Amino acid sequence: MVSLATKHNDPEAKLGWGERIGYGTGQLGMNAINAVLGSFLTIYFTNAAFLDAGIIATIIAVSKIFDGISDLIVGNMVDRTHSKYGKARVWLMRMCIPFAVTTVLLFFVPQSFPDAAKYVYVFIMYNLVNAVFYTAMLVPYYSMISLVTNNANERGMLGNIQQIFQTLANVIINSVFIVMLTAFTSSTETIYTQRAFTITMIIISAAMVLLSFICVSCTKERVTDSEPENAKEKGSKDAATNPVQAFRALITNRYWIMMFFAMFVIFFVIIMYSVGNVYYCQYIYQDMSRYPWMSNAISVAQFAIMFATPFFMSRFGKRNIYVAGIGILTAGFLGFGLFADSVPTIIFFNALKGLGLGMSGGMAMGMVADTITYSKLKSGIDPVGMGNAAISAAQKLGLGLGTAVLGWVMDGAGFDPALDLAGTAQPDTVITAIRFLYNWVPVIMCGIIFVCLLFFYDIEKKLPAMQQSNQ
Repeated sequence: MVSLATKHNDPEAKLGWGERIGYGTGQLGMNAINAVLGSFLTIYFTNAAFLDAGIIATIIAVSKIFDGISDLIVGNMVDRTHSKYGKARVWLMRMCIPFAVTTVLLFFVPQSFPDAAKYVYVFIMYNLVNAVFYTAMLVPYYSMISLVTNNANERGMLGNIQQIFQTLANVIINSVFIVMLTAFTSSTETIYTQRAFTITMIIISAAMVLLSFICVSCTKERVTDSEPENAKEKGSKDAATNPVQAFRALITNRYWIMMFFAMFVIFFVIIMYSVGNVYYCQYIYQDMSRYPWMSNAISVAQFAIMFATPFFMSRFGKRNIYVAGIGILTAGFLGFGLFADSVPTIIFFNALKGLGLGMSGGMAMGMVADTITYSKLKSGIDPVGMGNAAISAAQKLGLGLGTAVLGWVMDGAGFDPALDLAGTAQPDTVITAIRFLYNWVPVIMCGIIFVCLLFFYDIEKKLPAMQQSNQ
């Protein structure tokens, strides 16, 4: 394969913009499919495949168990991989085509199957797509930040770029998916036809394969398996490929632990506001026309700030930008809970949330890479695959547990959709529950993370000296 990566092999040197953008294309392709799965898979099952929404929800919930386990398995696979393409990039090459094929098949439930067989088919295909092939690409992709460069600023840049491309994928899918279904439908009455979904998913999946190969061609893994001196003294020749020792190195690293919980909190909070937007407009404001303002204020501000965060990072450092982002995010939730009673205040405080998410999200994976380097220098064990796998699991745990908590609290508060059909108001306990979930749970959780990182996360002061002493 032709290499278009930055020509030098120095892990401490700067990368060219071609390699930086090339790395981002991998996220663009993967997250385009992930965006489709998050926004349109359920409506495909119910409106095109005519499956029961309750059974589908149960299948997805059970599948999250396998999804979390597979993260750790793939992390260990990355740590044990040795190929001419490195530890991580080779998995993008191996898995992009199976990921594309199974994604298309997931959106092609055979109509001739009996109902029971259809649900078995969905269970198998959904787990192949999410727990196997998507995980087998995403964990190596995150690991590439640690393997492409040792330069702390470049890691921060790559982390920010992948967030930009992740957001861009969401914007593209939200803009073109319905248009594509409309163009390819075989019906004059509905766009949700099997033909429309099949053709659309073939195009998107093919684009993902192409972008994955561009990502591999434009990047180079420069950080080798060479061990620091303290690793040699400890005789840990095979430590990097031992999952038990890799896990021990991570859980004894307070910086990695803080990032693990920070990532969990962020994704837990994302569920609170992304799902909560609809409930808040319908039951608190009783005005669904405010929904676009609530959701778009966050997305637009998040996307815009990520173009500026690399410049802030070069001056203030990843840690300071991340902590500031968490602080601004917390302030956005607090201000919304206290003052958001009109469209201008809704836009202002949700824009604050978007700014905070963009600042922290842009720095996150670069900071994770730094914590993994810290483990390697401290213990002589290189847990790059396992470290990124567990971070991916933290994100999924935040999304899954956030969804479950929201459902449990709403159910416990007495929420009953049948009341809406009868024209009866929901109980006051439901209104209180929505306010608490949307505003105060995020304030408490983000506030705790803000304090912990502000006072105890000082890795950027220690890492340069540790790297110097191990040269």
